[in-house]
Amino acid sequence: MSDQPDLVDVTGLDRGDAGATERVARAIAGPCAEWGVFHAVGHGIPPGELARFADAMSRLFELPAAAKEEVRRTRDNAWGWYDAELTKNRRDWKEVFDYGPERTADASAPPHSDGTNRWPDAMPDLRDALLAHFQRCEQISRGLLRALCASLGLAPDRLDTAFADHTSFQRLNRYLPCPDPAPPAASLLPDRGQLAVHHHTDAGALTVLWQDQHAGLQVQRGEQLVLVEPVPGALTVNLGDMLQVWSNDRYRSPVHRVIASSDHTRYSAPFFWNPSYSTVCTPLPELTRGERVHYRPVSWARFRDQRSAGDYADYGAEIQIADFRIG
Repeated sequence: MSDQPDLVDVTGLDRGDAGATERVARAIAGPCAEWGVFHAVGHGIPPGELARFADAMSRLFELPAAAKEEVRRTRDNAWGWYDAELTKNRRDWKEVFDYGPERTADASAPPHSDGTNRWPDAMPDLRDALLAHFQRCEQISRGLLRALCASLGLAPDRLDTAFADHTSFQRLNRYLPCPDPAPPAASLLPDRGQLAVHHHTDAGALTVLWQDQHAGLQVQRGEQLVLVEPVPGALTVNLGDMLQVWSNDRYRSPVHRVIASSDHTRYSAPFFWNPSYSTVCTPLPELTRGERVHYRPVSWARFRDQRSAGDYADYGAEIQIADFRIG
């Protein structure tokens, strides 16, 4: 058994091909039940387009501090640049840039944890490169969700309505060299040293991650933290908390973190595929017949809001799906 995530060919998922959905469903059932992570190849994003996206990301973070400050994320607008995020109420060693789908000028922003896109004036070409990647990840995520449903024995479109007005967003990460990185073998909350991102699970349904050539992501598998080696051209997929609730624990939302490095800069870009704010997540009845229901209903709007609030300040323990567990 390899200690690295499975490599899954998802060719055809972005086109809604029924044969591809069934083929991918068979391939991901095992890894999703065991540790909730796999690599996706054949995702349909040309190498040149990924290179354009990566170049735009690096140029964004290399802008002068004043240009980034102009688009700093705030409590009133959760999308933009930020360099003081918390995870597990501890400061992460990173800077981020968050964005989502464009809204028309007259559209009101949702009264939750979203924002309005702001693009630095110094980079007029940034918007198109980043939105193109968002749209690609949106297509990939829709296909992956249908394959996940099929792998659970459900109709592939079982969860489509929960994402009719989805609340997904894209994050760009830059991790600069750290003067005091925590050792890779350190415990989840290290006694010394700094982590790039502290341990957590992702809140939504699934995450589609682009990462550069430097390994930094660690995923918990059983009692071990596995350093996930990047696969050139692949996207790394991990499941989120809402998928674990919907599946009644058949599938796992893996605990993961990012280690810091003292000698190189690393870039990554997770796309978080999140349901509509009106969604209330409960174990699906098709998966609980004759079995104990493991979770009380989870309001996605409340869950997302409380998880987002913890990015800015220490409000005590972060909200977790364990808070909704029955028994």
